[in-house]
Amino acid sequence: MRRQSHVRLVEALVTAAAAVVLGPCPAGAQRATEAGGFTEGRAALGRAVYAGACAECHGAGLEGGSHGPALTGAGFASRWAGRTAAELLEYIREEMPPGLGGTLSEAAYLGLTALVLEANGRAAGGVPPAADAPAAAGADPAARASEAARASADGETADDVAGRTRRYGAGGPPALTPVTDELLRRPPPGDWPSWRRTLDNHGYSPLDQIDRATVGDLRLAWAVAVEDGNHQTTPLVHDGVMFLAHPGNVVQALDAADGDVLWEYRQPLPEDAARFGATRTLALYGDKVFLATYDARLVALDARTGDRVWETVKADYTQGFMQFGGPVVADGVVVSGINGCQRYKDETCFITGHDPDTGEELWRTSTIALPGDPNSGSWGDVAPYLRAGGDVWIPGSYDPGLDLFYIGTAQAKPWVAASRGMSTRQDALYTNSTLALNPRTGRVEWYFQHVPGETLDMDSVYERVLIDDGPERWLFTIGKDGILWKLDRRTGRFLDLRETVFQNIFESIDRRTGRVTYRRDIRDAGVGDVVAACPGLYGGHNWQATAYHPGTSALVIPLHQMCMTMSGRQVEFVAGGGGEAPESIEILEMPETGGRIGRLAAYDVRTMEQLWSREQRAVFLTAALTTAGGLVFAGDVDRYLRAFDVRNGDVLW
Repeated sequence: MRRQSHVRLVEALVTAAAAVVLGPCPAGAQRATEAGGFTEGRAALGRAVYAGACAECHGAGLEGGSHGPALTGAGFASRWAGRTAAELLEYIREEMPPGLGGTLSEAAYLGLTALVLEANGRAAGGVPPAADAPAAAGADPAARASEAARASADGETADDVAGRTRRYGAGGPPALTPVTDELLRRPPPGDWPSWRRTLDNHGYSPLDQIDRATVGDLRLAWAVAVEDGNHQTTPLVHDGVMFLAHPGNVVQALDAADGDVLWEYRQPLPEDAARFGATRTLALYGDKVFLATYDARLVALDARTGDRVWETVKADYTQGFMQFGGPVVADGVVVSGINGCQRYKDETCFITGHDPDTGEELWRTSTIALPGDPNSGSWGDVAPYLRAGGDVWIPGSYDPGLDLFYIGTAQAKPWVAASRGMSTRQDALYTNSTLALNPRTGRVEWYFQHVPGETLDMDSVYERVLIDDGPERWLFTIGKDGILWKLDRRTGRFLDLRETVFQNIFESIDRRTGRVTYRRDIRDAGVGDVVAACPGLYGGHNWQATAYHPGTSALVIPLHQMCMTMSGRQVEFVAGGGGEAPESIEILEMPETGGRIGRLAAYDVRTMEQLWSREQRAVFLTAALTTAGGLVFAGDVDRYLRAFDVRNGDVLW
């Protein structure tokens, strides 16, 4: 640990590389933490501290680096052979950070010591590191043999053993009630069993203990270290257990009260598979947890133990296929999309439905209109294998009453119409659309295309929020162009729209049909022509999801106020070609914003009028969360989490 890491090391107790749970700070909690022993919670705290500051010197896996020695393995064992855990604690307390020993809390030092002990084969015991316990130890050969024998008896493979780590204590696996269709429709107040809690994607918590008067009392309750990578996930909670997806096909079950790890599962990830994405959600149903993997597989885990129940391959990852959106269970079917559709190949982007008990694929629906589809002509004379795009980046929503599953599709690829040999006058269905599917058959019951022939990476793929108002059944969605759409979700009929940020890409919008028309220079742009556009590549809105607050009829939306210039590139129309990168791109601040590119705004679902707006320099980088306590929570790229008053947007905490 270098001297300059000290400030970040202290901050890591609260913010760095951690999944954070907030709650009232009980009296004596800090004293209890400092006085307690080597528990899984203490090791988890140690991981949070370590990941935030120590990893850059000692390596993410304690393997050592150019600025610090390894803290595990043979080298560490040889240096600490015969020495005790108490000596290790004393050494870390006195020497770390270099030159600033003793400046951290006792909880931090105990946590770091517990982490090192755990990494070197010592088991948690619920007591302080014993004075005479060895500081370094290899895994017990007898224990390894016993585990291998048990795995063999259960019919497990080596990958099963490597992929699953159990950490629950003497009480055994958690007791979990089965997740039913009814529970997904009407979850208990303390549960969050689906991506946006309820199948209508409201992102709303009915809990009201934390309200406008008490929110100022929030304190950090616990933190857990997370895997290095891109974090855009939503933890799910059921019966007091939190299910958390990490980057790289890693799933953990945590005790939601204290953050203790109950079990961990690591799905093997091929070396040549995509590693840059994010697992946006898991799904719960029955006694299982469902993971859509980076390498285009669907995996079911036992929710109590983390054991793999089944695994099925959805697509060939070597052809570029991957998954980031995550599954949703609709009418007992595990529904999920696919990504990686920018290459030219025979198989197009699609959505699938799987049997939750067996993993059997029940149906597959292409998001590209192919020959035989009545809308195939929307691609002109483009050959089927050149019809790229239509990715599904975000989980869908489900209306049990109408028995319809709603999901968004991304734009055609490559991004610029001229690069794909097309014009903006060719719709290229079913890209940039809302699809309403029968969840048992995959049949498209209706579709609405938001931007036909999209050409600026302004995809309309994000959350579909379902709201009832008396007899009305509405669907709301907002894309990168910043247009908030309101549809009748029974039929897909256009009802209304609202431009939430400044846009200059459409010269006209038909208010009767919702049909948009690009500026002439955008329509006429050829390969290499530079086009200026607002919003920009990151969109007026992106994956940071909208939340609905029923008490105020407000949709609260994280927005971005940025513009860009873009030009298309020449593409080779051969198998394996395509792609999505433009020839050049420049991101700019949106005019008349004063550099305030982050914005959180609320809109009335009946009138589409803006209720309030809050702007800041830092972009909002989380979904919005609304609560029955009258609050909106949102976090930003500067690592601040704030609570806003849902009535007016005032910052309360």
